Order: sequence, then structure tokens, then C-alpha cells
Amino acid sequence: MALTIYMVLSYCFRIYSYMMLVWIIMSWIPNMRYSRIGTLLGKLVDPYFSIFRRFIPPLGGIDLSPIVAFFVYRIIVSLILGQVLPFILR
Repeated sequence: MALTIYMVLSYCFRIYSYMMLVWIIMSWIPNMRYSRIGTLLGKLVDPYFSIFRRFIPPLGGIDLSPIVAFFVYRIIVSLILGQVLPFILR
């Protein structure tokens, strides 16, 4: 049971990670963010990215905050899953 919860949690984190990557790649392709998928992904990942946009200004017109946000997300997820797994499997 505990391992199942961990696996579901890990799967959800992974899906959100993929959504962020797709949105970042879509932002490099003109008008791709304004498609149906781009709009949906924007609604899901933009609240998280906006936290970083407040602190990281665009450099030369290039917004690097989503890339920084992605790496921070991966670090946080690895810390969470690294602490949750040993706790659950005790």
C-alpha cells in the first residue's frame, strides 16, 4: 500500500515535469503556446513559473525563469521522494 502511494506520487510529479518541458519547448516555437494544448499547459504550469518570473528578469528578451523553475522543481521532487520513500518503507 505504501509503495503504491509512493509510485502514484512519483508518477504525478513526473507528469508535471513533462508538462513543464513541453511548455518550455512550445515557447520556442512561434504561436505554439496559443494553441489549445499550449493554452491548457500554460494554465497548469504558469502559476509555478510566475513565482520565478518575479525574481528573474528576462535577459536580452529571453525569459530564463521557466528553465530555472524546472531545475528547482526537479531538486525539490528528488528531496521529497528521497525523504518520503525511506519513511514509507519503514
